[in-house]
Amino acid sequence: MQTSPHHIVEVAIPLPLEGSFHYLLPERLAGQAALGKRVLVPFGKRKLTGYLLGPATLAETVELKEVLDILDEEPLFTASELEFYRWIANYYIHPLGEVIKMALPAGINLVSRYRCEKAEDGTPVLREYLSGGRHVRTEKFYAAVPEVDARPRGKGAAILDHLAEVGECSAASLRELFGDCAPQLHRLVELGAARMSEREVYRDPFRAESFGHDAPLPLNPGQAEAFSRVSAAIESGAFSPFLLHGVTGSGKTEVYLQSIAVALRAGKTALVLVPEIALTPQLVGRFKRRFDCGIAVLHSGLSDGERFDEWRRIRRGEAQIVIGARSALFAPLERVGVIVVDEEHEGSYKQSEGVRYNSRDLALVRGKLNSAVVILGSATPLVTSFYAAKNGRLGYLHLATRVRELPMPDTVMLDARGHKGETFLPPLVEAIGENLANGGQTLLFLNRRGFATYLVCHDCGHVLRCPNCEVTLTYHRGKGRHVCHYCDYMIPAPSVCPACQGSEITMLGRGTERVEEEVQELFAKARVSRMDRDTTKGKGGHARVLKALADGSVDILIGTQMIAKGHDFPGVTLVGVVSADASLNLPDFRSSERTFQLVTQVMGRAGRGDKPGKVLVQTLAPEHYALTCAVGHDFEGFYEKEIEFREEVGYPPFTHLASLTISALSARQAEQAAEEAARLLRRIKSECRLRVEILGPVTAPLGKVRGRFRWQILLKGKERSELHKLLFHFRSGYSHPSTVRMVVDVDPVEML
Repeated sequence: MQTSPHHIVEVAIPLPLEGSFHYLLPERLAGQAALGKRVLVPFGKRKLTGYLLGPATLAETVELKEVLDILDEEPLFTASELEFYRWIANYYIHPLGEVIKMALPAGINLVSRYRCEKAEDGTPVLREYLSGGRHVRTEKFYAAVPEVDARPRGKGAAILDHLAEVGECSAASLRELFGDCAPQLHRLVELGAARMSEREVYRDPFRAESFGHDAPLPLNPGQAEAFSRVSAAIESGAFSPFLLHGVTGSGKTEVYLQSIAVALRAGKTALVLVPEIALTPQLVGRFKRRFDCGIAVLHSGLSDGERFDEWRRIRRGEAQIVIGARSALFAPLERVGVIVVDEEHEGSYKQSEGVRYNSRDLALVRGKLNSAVVILGSATPLVTSFYAAKNGRLGYLHLATRVRELPMPDTVMLDARGHKGETFLPPLVEAIGENLANGGQTLLFLNRRGFATYLVCHDCGHVLRCPNCEVTLTYHRGKGRHVCHYCDYMIPAPSVCPACQGSEITMLGRGTERVEEEVQELFAKARVSRMDRDTTKGKGGHARVLKALADGSVDILIGTQMIAKGHDFPGVTLVGVVSADASLNLPDFRSSERTFQLVTQVMGRAGRGDKPGKVLVQTLAPEHYALTCAVGHDFEGFYEKEIEFREEVGYPPFTHLASLTISALSARQAEQAAEEAARLLRRIKSECRLRVEILGPVTAPLGKVRGRFRWQILLKGKERSELHKLLFHFRSGYSHPSTVRMVVDVDPVEML
């Protein structure tokens, strides 16, 4: 087929393939074509959804396939959003089509599939059909028609009287009042006594909640200084990044709220990112009490339909504030004036599958593209963020004291050495008892869920492990099963050793489930609850646990790191860190930083109300600087020791990192593929004279996950440009069998 340059279009396909593709746009579709619309295109033997990027030209005449259909009346993304997507694809070394798919609502794309059906003569045939596509929800509405003689009887008359009194009602609300009333409604319309209309409605995740209203709070001098600088930056209309470093309970959220009010008054919009969906309900409540404008919420705790409707509200300009977790970064807001990244230190801003982007970092990129103010807020900022602030790349805003001049909690370090087998040291047990007697609430932190960490046989030494991953199975008493936390493999709890059939098997280690049981045994009258991934499954799981703590129906809450992230509970007066050492010994250069952050954050939950707080930290490493500085509320002291270590060993912020993880079902194949990748990387480095350090290949710390053997290569470079040049050349030159997988992670957060 001969093509004209005027009818050639560029299309991105959401598959792990490099580059975009060219198609011929038929005349019948030319008037509908626009950047940002989805198109249905032939791709191999299938039909797939692609994204229209704009017109294209070819240097030579080639035969092209035609676009089959244009699927949208209005574009799903704009030219400026496409610029953002292209930046992400280039920086994270990932196909553009998959980046766009990730940024748009899930489940909207069509793809051709085949099913076996019977032909007229009874023979089986394969027929093609299109699968997928998110649908708009509609609702029927009814209203009384005045001055109509026809008058029904019974339930129909009651419905008509109700419609005449209140006006238009949805079918759903009428069903709540009158039960099944479809026949009566149909009859009312037939008689002309009522009229029916059908229109689109949104699935509202907060439809059943009432929020009230509050006014801005007075700012203390530190807050006022921070607000003054941020509001001036918003009014300037220039890209301005800030680090808002405030101790726990210092009123960072109030600075966010009043800064966003400045942006809204200027006709701009705001995007607020939080690290955990558990933080969203509390934050949404504060925003809805403060602002009357449209507020949308985007996170994985919503149904697909709710997320789709929230996204469409934002796209249509019906929401001026968007609050959400990591993926909310891609909300289609226009005229963005301010982007807030709350708890900017949290590793959960990094996506661990697919496009391995970091929302914290991309907030700065989007802020620059949109000439917006970006506020990175934390009580324990990343070492790299504090370094950037010290070197003038981020404006530094410091909140050194808590609001209302509340004191920081008293903290005590408890040396757990020599206390083998004791979950709670006597001072912690005594403190919990006193706190209960005084009517205070207690948080107990242990970053390990389950009942026991592993099962061991005393006869033969066998340890129960996952057959798919190189990890032990964790016992969950509530399920009566041993579970792998990486692949969800599970088996019933054995009564004898699977290896030697011996009966001397013991469960060692502690998780939140076991701590909960021990607390209930020690304090039988206390109301005890638990917050971890097991207890917060399902829609509204986080909110349910947090509401119980907020309304005072829980005395003691045991939890993992979920309870450490930004929650504000005035009734909590005691925090106990059951074991502060778990994260210290991970094979990761950030282990000290993470331990300091986690302990400091969970300590910060205490004493945020009128009563003073107390914190007890149990540890086997009481001399480690991460813990001594956390207990001493000494961020500067921790930073000085940590930055010295980073510079000595050559880790961020003094270098930039990228990791390659190669995996295969065969251990030998994974090793060979990793060695081949390393050889190619070293050859490219030599040929291009790049100053990049190549470490490995080595077996990954988690050498086997979900049945795949894993090897790692780590790249370190002082210049990002050289690191990316190496990766671009490597990507174009490296090929591997389909049974081998390779993941490139730029700026990795997890090194396991």
